[in-house]
Amino acid sequence: HVQLVESGGGSVQAGGSLRLSCAASGYTYSSNCMGWFRQAPGKEREPVATIWTGLDGGGADYADSVKGRFTISSDNAKNTLYLQMNSLKPEDIAMYYCAAARGFCVIGSNWARVLDFGYWGPGTQVTVS
Repeated sequence: HVQLVESGGGSVQAGGSLRLSCAASGYTYSSNCMGWFRQAPGKEREPVATIWTGLDGGGADYADSVKGRFTISSDNAKNTLYLQMNSLKPEDIAMYYCAAARGFCVIGSNWARVLDFGYWGPGTQVTVS
């Protein structure tokens, strides 16, 4: 029984920061891919960042729009995923979703496809004014 629950969303001023958390249960990270997605009103769901912690030593990937501002990380002891968001902009306004894939992260043009992620949290709202 896999459950992902996001927290930490809210409203901040432009230039401010938020830290999102995703508590996972019934799920073993192993070498599987974990990620954050977001969906703004009237837009399709898009990837924000992915992270892997497998035998390759781990790594992360980011959407161009958030590089240098957002950082994805994980705490294996707490089975928790994080997204540190700095220098927030109005264009970051969206519902943010934690997601887990059934396999490895992918590197390339299709680095984070919704169809590759089988488990999703209910989302947490981020508003920037």
